Amino acid sequence: MRMSDLPRRRLFSQRVLGSTLRSPGAVARWMVALQAQDSIMARWAVGVRLPGSTDRSVLAAIDRGQLIRTHLLRPTWHLAAAGDVRWLLALSAPQIKARAASRDRQLELTEAVFTHSNRLMERAVRDGADLTREEIVQRLRDARIPVDENRASHLLMRAELEGILCSGASRRGALTYAKFDDRVPASAPIPREEALSALASRYFAGRGPASVEDFTWWSGLSARDARRAVESVRASLDVVESDGSPLFEAAVRAAGKASNGRGGGVHLLPAYDEFVISYADRKAILARVHVKKAISDNGIFHPTILADGQVIGVWTRRKLGADSAMVEACLFGRPSAAARAGISRCVRRLAEFWGMETTLEYRAEADRG
Repeated sequence: MRMSDLPRRRLFSQRVLGSTLRSPGAVARWMVALQAQDSIMARWAVGVRLPGSTDRSVLAAIDRGQLIRTHLLRPTWHLAAAGDVRWLLALSAPQIKARAASRDRQLELTEAVFTHSNRLMERAVRDGADLTREEIVQRLRDARIPVDENRASHLLMRAELEGILCSGASRRGALTYAKFDDRVPASAPIPREEALSALASRYFAGRGPASVEDFTWWSGLSARDARRAVESVRASLDVVESDGSPLFEAAVRAAGKASNGRGGGVHLLPAYDEFVISYADRKAILARVHVKKAISDNGIFHPTILADGQVIGVWTRRKLGADSAMVEACLFGRPSAAARAGISRCVRRLAEFWGMETTLEYRAEADRG
């Protein structure tokens, strides 16, 4: 398979193209997890895959607990369907704790400190109270638990990993934490091998064609566990070769083989979108000369402009008032008339999604920042 065919195939797998998904929960279930450290952009990541949706409807699904925002997989926030959170957390929490251990020691966050803070936070949300980060941090301060030097983030993440806290209902635009057991439905534990197989199967269904290395990066698993997971489901996957490397995808693709070929239209993808971040190798969509324009040295994935499967620029959202916003587009080169028309269509879709008047302005690369 030609590398130029990969982007369109992945756009269909990820339901950016040809989506028939009907709810925010359906998007989360299909994608397994969507990176969500930027909450506004994470809601647009759902919107990109859910025709006719609005920011308000996606936020309502999060507020109702249909989607949960918590730390999963790699040590960062993700959105996941409530019914998937327990097994994903059981699978990935040990590896996240291991990655954080060195910094925890530097910050003198011992298991005794974590136990103390976990008990305090559990009491704080025990009676169904959804608390903001600031409210929880103040309770930690009142208990004389150090929260400086980013200790608060480590303490809150550990409470998430221990199944004590998860996202709650927003309060006047502010994100909150809630009691995990009040928001995440009870379910029987899944054996680790079964969970590994489920993660691999669903990754390649929602992101294929992709490599074992791509899956390893996205999942945060060790190379050994990732290989074992892929081997356990290999019989259910199709194998294609691109640039001399084997890639895997679901054997029965809902989008069909008609998704082959170039094209794919124009899309304004959010920061940290799964179409960009799900793969260790991004050369099929992003020219090397533009990598640092789209992905910073410290791992910030900017919102991108995609045309025919290629990243042709980045964009930012600037809120101008309660009912208006501006999209500032910075293109890497001279766009075609079709690309400009597509960007304008995307901005109109963003206006519908955000429920506010949204204008478009182009900026030169030298003006960024």
